[in-house]
Amino acid sequence: MDFVGAVAAFVLAVGILVTVHEFGHFWVARRLGVRVLRFSVGFGRPIWTRQGAGGTEYVIGILPLGGYVRMLDEHDGELPEAERGQAFNRKPLWARSAIVLAGPAFNFLFAALAWWLVFMVGFAGLRAVVGEVEPGSLAERAGLARGDAVVAVERRVADTWTAVVAATLGEALDRERIELRWSRPGGGTGSGDLDLAGVALDDIASGNFFDTVGIEPGMPVSRPVIGEVNAGEPAARAGMRPGDEVVRALGEPIASWMDWVRFVRARPGVEFPVEVRRGGELVTLTLRPAAVESGGEAIGRIGAALHRDAMPNEDDWYVTERRTPLEAADRAVARTWEITSLTVGLLWKMVRLELSSEHLSGPITIARYARDSASGGFTRFLEFLAIVSVSLGILNLLPIPVLDGGHLLIHLAEAVKRGPLSERTMMLGRQAGLALLVGLMSLALYNDVMRLFS
Repeated sequence: MDFVGAVAAFVLAVGILVTVHEFGHFWVARRLGVRVLRFSVGFGRPIWTRQGAGGTEYVIGILPLGGYVRMLDEHDGELPEAERGQAFNRKPLWARSAIVLAGPAFNFLFAALAWWLVFMVGFAGLRAVVGEVEPGSLAERAGLARGDAVVAVERRVADTWTAVVAATLGEALDRERIELRWSRPGGGTGSGDLDLAGVALDDIASGNFFDTVGIEPGMPVSRPVIGEVNAGEPAARAGMRPGDEVVRALGEPIASWMDWVRFVRARPGVEFPVEVRRGGELVTLTLRPAAVESGGEAIGRIGAALHRDAMPNEDDWYVTERRTPLEAADRAVARTWEITSLTVGLLWKMVRLELSSEHLSGPITIARYARDSASGGFTRFLEFLAIVSVSLGILNLLPIPVLDGGHLLIHLAEAVKRGPLSERTMMLGRQAGLALLVGLMSLALYNDVMRLFS
């Protein structure tokens, strides 16, 4: 089911983003008087076709890995005199460049629109509260302590862990010392610098931010307080009452409800002493969990539920960002620019061999993220689409023949030469571009496979 979900989410995501990209080419081409012969989402054998206005054929191909817009062009064959004015190659250089640029431009516009909706609907992120701090770590040297809540990175608001990691990675592209600001649990504020001079950018970009900095993020936990106790079950027979807070079991401290659940499940039919706090006093009880079968193995069960008052307050642990339409538009444009700058910066670091190419991702990784984001709800999936849309726009702007950026490079060469390039030059460029693109795709797919087995 995970595989099916990943494939379904991947096809949906790619279908949306490819449609947006190709619609950009299509829309601008039509408005500049170019006849569009085919609008295809996907490659290979058509599984759905429809003839539209203006003679355009709309197609869905069997391979959902891209798409294309085929325009009337004299390079494909001689045209009647009456149709030549609608041919792509007959349009001035600025018009052809606008048509080529429209695909990536629509990807960036879509990303901004997606984030606009996300900021209006609202989304919650885990507050950047510090849990444990490793002695001697970068976090400790910066001055962070348990319970501190990060609120800004280099004066940019970043009060969730997602925002803190993204902002730190973005700043680390250009500097070695990054200022953090935080609030203290008892009131007051603090600030300090993360000294990343001896840290490789790969350590942050690969998802090892917390290990690199030396902290554990604070997580909302439920206190181990007993709620409803079922009559006749082991908890009731041991004398447990609603409101009892488990302190120790077999001399082992119990810090959270999950600690208590794991402890009980691991001891089916085993009798042990339990120390609970009841009305300010410590009471020792003797408990023997019942043995029940689950998944082919025996686990312990005592017949008691978590007390409602022991659950964490969501407002203390999650930040919900929701904006008015105008504020959301401003934040959406800013977020699109942030992700674009970060992606371009990371690519440039790869080109300069300052960042490992292991961070390139292919269809398998994208499918996994698509599945995970789709299961996280509407806003999470929109965020995923926005990020991938930016990546798709940047990828297509790379100066590689066969990509939009390669076509723009050819147009620039034509402008400098004041005439079209030779057929041989164009053919060699396409061959080189195709070889480079296949190499990049192969590397990304190799990285995907290695992640699966790592």
